[in-house]
Amino acid sequence: MEPETSSSREMTSFTVLSAAAQVMAPRVGTLALAGRQALATPNLVPLTSRGTVPHISHDMVRKETAMTSFYVGLEDFIERKHPAPLYNVPVAANESPLKKFICVRNDDTVVLGPRRFPAIACPPNNTETSIAISTSVGFRQLESQKYIEAIQKLKPDIAIGLADLVIGRAPGLKRRGKMVDRTHAYTRDALERLFGQSMTEDKKLGTKYFAPVLPLDNAEQSIYLDDLENEFRDRISGLALYESASLSFISESLGNLPRLLLSEPSSPHEVLREISLGADLLTVPFLQTCSDAGIALDFTFPVSSAVSAQSEAQSLGFDLWAPEYTQDTSPLVESCECYACRKHHRSYFNHLLRAKEMAAWALLQMHNHHVMERLFAGARASIARGTFDQDMQNFNRAYASDLPEQTGEGPRLRGYQMPAAGPNQPRRMPKVYGRLDDLSQKFAESQSSVATPDTDAEGLEKHGFAEKV
Repeated sequence: MEPETSSSREMTSFTVLSAAAQVMAPRVGTLALAGRQALATPNLVPLTSRGTVPHISHDMVRKETAMTSFYVGLEDFIERKHPAPLYNVPVAANESPLKKFICVRNDDTVVLGPRRFPAIACPPNNTETSIAISTSVGFRQLESQKYIEAIQKLKPDIAIGLADLVIGRAPGLKRRGKMVDRTHAYTRDALERLFGQSMTEDKKLGTKYFAPVLPLDNAEQSIYLDDLENEFRDRISGLALYESASLSFISESLGNLPRLLLSEPSSPHEVLREISLGADLLTVPFLQTCSDAGIALDFTFPVSSAVSAQSEAQSLGFDLWAPEYTQDTSPLVESCECYACRKHHRSYFNHLLRAKEMAAWALLQMHNHHVMERLFAGARASIARGTFDQDMQNFNRAYASDLPEQTGEGPRLRGYQMPAAGPNQPRRMPKVYGRLDDLSQKFAESQSSVATPDTDAEGLEKHGFAEKV
């Protein structure tokens, strides 16, 4: 198939190198942004917490991983101070304050979204001009105008447009209509403010805008999708989708845009299925979940001959909390070349986890990201060979369908990582402060209950409050 260049935007190109004729099919491509390392697709977009891949230091990300793209949620940085410290970073004219603040390289690709991913459900409702966000100091509203200003000031490489999403529950019929209308309005307003009425107006923003596609039926958002195809087409550089089913809604005229799928696959099988439907950039939250649980991933794509020869489905990983690894001095995975496998053995990981040492989660995070990067590299090679469908079937037969269950404790959770159901909730953790006050109050009540008119020593001694001389 001939290479297909998609973008009419200056200094940006997405080229499909190999794909089937239909829109919903696996494809290999290259996303090239001016001054950035080209991203081979399909590929993983690592998720961050306050701009950092959890557990891994910046120097180890550069030295020991292949990560060149990062997803960042704006709500991570919004605090009571106005403006937030993120906006006060001194930079040169061609620098991104966001990249400098989170300490990533200039040629890395940073994707900015309004919320972290996966997002925590917020009790406040979205409005016509804002969405509810969960910050380090509580829930608040992020106005669409403020988000547009953040894009202009922070200069991310890719900005994901606001979407009126309902998190944690299925929206009703009326709510679905509001979702479409609000997202349509958010998108129209953002494109006009960022780029003007058309791309002939030179705004020199440098940020590429990925328009959101809602996780609704095609018919429910047909007018919005038509406007993406006709009215907004020359000002958007990609699509951001929230479920794999939405890939079927992409028309042929939008089919040559890069597709960022912000979904939560439950296993590598689901990742491969999403690739088979035509996703280009994917998020994989279970990487973090496995690392926190002390689980080391162990799979390859395409399946090796040794795994194919096994009569039973192989596990997708192993739990390093298990007692059989206490004295196991073999590497995590024999064929793995990541830093963790080259330098350490399973017994060491078992010790670190039981001692609650943060090095355990840092090393596991590097290993698990490496395993997933190998899966995406294998998928690209398989698609290019034209054997992806068969390779995916072999993988589904060779490996168990579910990830190993968590048995040990993970690292301490931050407050924003815990769900919030609404106001007046019971405490997630018992309070620590005020314990001395509680004890003093109990002591005072005890004294009151044992006191007699003459406060005799015998009564005090009976209740354990008499002085011993």
